[in-house]
Amino acid sequence: MAQIWLIRHGQTDWNVQGRWQGQTPDAPPLNATGVAQAHALAETLAQQAEQSAFQAIYSSDLLRARQTAEIIALRLRLPVRLDSRLREVNLGAWEGMLGEDVALRYVAELEERKRNPVYSRPPQGETVFELAARVGQVLDGIARAHPHGNVIVVSHGLAIAAALCMADGTPLERVFDHLPDNATPHMIAWRI
Repeated sequence: MAQIWLIRHGQTDWNVQGRWQGQTPDAPPLNATGVAQAHALAETLAQQAEQSAFQAIYSSDLLRARQTAEIIALRLRLPVRLDSRLREVNLGAWEGMLGEDVALRYVAELEERKRNPVYSRPPQGETVFELAARVGQVLDGIARAHPHGNVIVVSHGLAIAAALCMADGTPLERVFDHLPDNATPHMIAWRI
């Protein structure tokens, strides 16, 4: 079984502001804190690699994840393999908005999200179920390609939360309880 190190990208200004990023191409790059987080994490992973080498680095193709992965890859001397299925959930009309503005303008939709976190859909967006399906598909492929190896996967908060739930059998209804911090690794054993 593959040992997958799930890593949320480093901090961006929108993380600090409470702005919902999703898949928008307008999301900013890593800020200075995010770059420092990625470099510190790269050093931690390099120490881990002395005990058990990493075979590959996969990343979402969104800028903030790609930047984080590239910093890690430079330190570990591995290429980054981009996969759009590792992107954050598509938040549709909510992308780029402050969380407080979403709460004011989309009261009914957010209530539905609380009642039905797996299948509710942001306007023009994607459900958690759809997100989990695509993330699970790419993790299955990674596990097949590296059945006994250590692999780094750089992605996004809700995508990683879904993977954590799937890996340990936690119902997806609890996905929002598993949102990871920026640039913090979570190691899972992924079985196919």
